[in-house]
Amino acid sequence: MGVFEAIDAANGGATEHEEVLFASDPVSGLKTIIAIHSTALGPALGGTRFFAYRNEDDALTDVLRLSRAMSYKAAAAGLDLGGGKAVIIGDPSEMKTERLLRAYGRAVDSLGGRYITAEDVGTTTEDMMMIMRETKWVTGVPAAFGGSDDPSPATARGVMAAMGTVATRLWGTDDLSGRTVAVQGVGKVGRHLVERLTKAGAETIIADVNQVALEDVAASYGSEIIDPEDIYDVDCDIFAPCALGGAINAETIPRLGCAAVVGSANNQLATPEDADRLIDMGILYAPDFVVNAGGIINITEELRGYSWERAAHAVDGIGPALSRILDRAETHGINPHIAAEDVARERIATVGSLRVRRRTDAGGK
Repeated sequence: MGVFEAIDAANGGATEHEEVLFASDPVSGLKTIIAIHSTALGPALGGTRFFAYRNEDDALTDVLRLSRAMSYKAAAAGLDLGGGKAVIIGDPSEMKTERLLRAYGRAVDSLGGRYITAEDVGTTTEDMMMIMRETKWVTGVPAAFGGSDDPSPATARGVMAAMGTVATRLWGTDDLSGRTVAVQGVGKVGRHLVERLTKAGAETIIADVNQVALEDVAASYGSEIIDPEDIYDVDCDIFAPCALGGAINAETIPRLGCAAVVGSANNQLATPEDADRLIDMGILYAPDFVVNAGGIINITEELRGYSWERAAHAVDGIGPALSRILDRAETHGINPHIAAEDVARERIATVGSLRVRRRTDAGGK
């Protein structure tokens, strides 16, 4: 598949992405793709994923889907930001070096601020500091340097706010005490989510391919461990996908024994039709790019001088935002995923046009 064919496929048949940059550094082995989906609302912000993709086609597909989701995430959250994402192809445990990260930083810098990066799967706040040696277009840096540090706690806080909204809709209260939540993936966000759920009185069942992380979380919070392949079959109140995307698909949906899907993973639905499949199963789906917006909301605060109090207040707004989207879905007889995308597209169109007019009124400057 050609690059433009891949872009069309990622956008449902329409070429929406503004720019896709391919960059390399043969000495360090850097191979990176940076995708800018939209800058209609502002510069495109999105993390850098360092991952051992099977091939370059998979990497391109992933970065295109993730960057599109970031546009919708920022728009649905009411942020003045566009959507972008970057992937570095390779195993970070074997390839990550100062030269590679700095070479990647120069690739980011070449975009002149149209793309602002942050951490994601396979990258850390310390990596962001290394990248910052080559470009100022970086967020998610340590608190000691005026940043917001690891965005995972904020993401988990937003997932909890979304779960409260879903619980209220299903059971008449946002109290999760006594509820059972199956958490798929206990990495950075998943661990923080389990901690919050435990404090809220919920029972947690966890699965992860990382046995060390799994046993550590179980020992810390009393979670029940289950095999990763069996997590879909768990009888629970809420299923929380917190690993990589595509977990909710035609094969896994019939196995789900939950009332709702509310998690932090990006691109949880393998296809748009999976949202309708969940409805057919009587399962309430909270759109992932709404639920997991806590991270981007948190790091956005760095752009105006970081304040955790201000960030936390904004992250808690995910609950009411999700409620409005679920109301819209019910009113119009559409699934929540479509309702969330409609909200995002409308904001990109209306507010984005204001920015275009402002530039035009200023003589194109």
